[in-house]
Amino acid sequence: MHNEHKIKLFTCRASKDFAEKVAKAMNIELGASDVLVFSDGEFQPSFNESVRGATVFIVQSTFPPVENLFELLLMIDAAKRASAHKVIAVMPYFGWARQDRKDKPRVSIGAKLVANMLHAAGCDRVMTCDLHADQIQGFFDFPVDHIYASAVFLPYLKSMNIENLAIAAPDMGGAKRANAYARYLQCPVIICHKSREKANVVGSITAIGEVEGKNVVIVDDMIDTAGTLVKAANVLKEMGAASVRACATHPVFSGPAYERIADSALEEVIISDTIPLTNDPSKDTSKITVLSMTEIFADIIEKVYNYEPISPNFIN
Repeated sequence: MHNEHKIKLFTCRASKDFAEKVAKAMNIELGASDVLVFSDGEFQPSFNESVRGATVFIVQSTFPPVENLFELLLMIDAAKRASAHKVIAVMPYFGWARQDRKDKPRVSIGAKLVANMLHAAGCDRVMTCDLHADQIQGFFDFPVDHIYASAVFLPYLKSMNIENLAIAAPDMGGAKRANAYARYLQCPVIICHKSREKANVVGSITAIGEVEGKNVVIVDDMIDTAGTLVKAANVLKEMGAASVRACATHPVFSGPAYERIADSALEEVIISDTIPLTNDPSKDTSKITVLSMTEIFADIIEKVYNYEPISPNFIN
């Protein structure tokens, strides 16, 4: 069945490269839009072509600063007010996802607030990748297409034919993801247990499982300051791991992340392109391998637009 509403793909500023690759993979033109920036920093996005009656996909990862999220909200609002038939937010990285519950008294649940804001802006559907916690899907009152980066990571890891492979979770929360990878790659699991002293500061790490002589791949949903990751990698190496790699979907890479990775026991850090890497030439990216999620997003956007099932896309 062909959809009678035409498809339009637009991007906000932070995910321009990603959106251009998605458009190329879909064999369509990226829609024309602009952002007017006022001298006080306020900005107003606008569409430079008609979206009346169209199914509009807007691509934007909402990593900090908060402008990235707000620009997406304004674009959704603009599309709704320009009589788009449906507006779908394509958020390769869903920011504020770490605030998915009250982990201490008197804190916000940011992920729920972001879901509410997308709804208030007029969003009809969200497409995202490797949410920090699967249950965030339940914060939305409209469909969420939750895409897994394992679709690109697993074939890559399999093609490397690593001997004595073991998959490691950097913390207890990542055990489920590590288990899914290990099941697919038919190898054992190592769980790292960490005690956090405060946010972004890791206390001590211990590893549970057979480490000696293993080529370990640590899997996670994101790397922020790389503190946990590097500490886990160094502990695994001290425990007799033959080599340590990491595989993480979202390269947030804030603060000293690049330096930490360069100076660590890690041989390779495999990431996706949901967040663009720095273009600062002083940052050492020699250990970093980027696998693109754009073709998978392009495929799922087309399937959603044509009302086709997307379940066959998931390796689980």
